[in-house]
Amino acid sequence: MREILAERLKQCRKEKGFTQREVAIYCDITEKTYQNYELMTREPKVEILLKIADVFEVSLDYLLGRTEKKQVNA
Repeated sequence: MREILAERLKQCRKEKGFTQREVAIYCDITEKTYQNYELMTREPKVEILLKIADVFEVSLDYLLGRTEKKQVNA
């Protein structure tokens, strides 16, 4: 799961055109902390993961590799 999360974080960030710093600012964490998520050296807490999903406009299931659908059907 950690590898999938790291890869999807990178992919979503690049698709949105955000820098690691921009995502970190939105999530109220340091840039280094966010970098560690993409490098698989740390896993985000649930509260941070929710903020990341919001900024990327994707579901938690997508970030965690439980589905290939980026959005949950409304």
